Amino acid sequence: MYTSDLEKNKAVILRFDKACIEQNDTTALNDLVSDQVINHAAQPGMPNGKDSFHHFLNALHTGLSDIKVTIFRQIAENDLVVTHKVITGIHSGNLFGLPGTGNPVSIEAIEIIRLENGRYAEHWVQSNMAKVLGNLQGH
Repeated sequence: MYTSDLEKNKAVILRFDKACIEQNDTTALNDLVSDQVINHAAQPGMPNGKDSFHHFLNALHTGLSDIKVTIFRQIAENDLVVTHKVITGIHSGNLFGLPGTGNPVSIEAIEIIRLENGRYAEHWVQSNMAKVLGNLQGH
């Protein structure tokens, strides 16, 4: 792959982060995520595929306000993009069953996205979400 192709792949991730995570733009999500996507981060018993992204983003936007994504670093190789980022917001509503506390939330994640034809084809993530939810539960 050429450098320009790798930069295009990184731009897909940035567009997803800004349009989908920050704004919950379902049109952008449908443009950027393949109908056959495999979400390796989907919780057991929860939807997988594109539905898992809709489910997560709806839950995030139900529980948090003022959502921002900051990308610390990205590495692209072939059809993969690895992104180290943080999602911040205010816990203003019900977040995965936890009523709003008004506290700031910071979810740090490292994710790997495999792209196919400029769209998400596979997704893996490691994050501090469990710790964040545990901290909110303690308040």
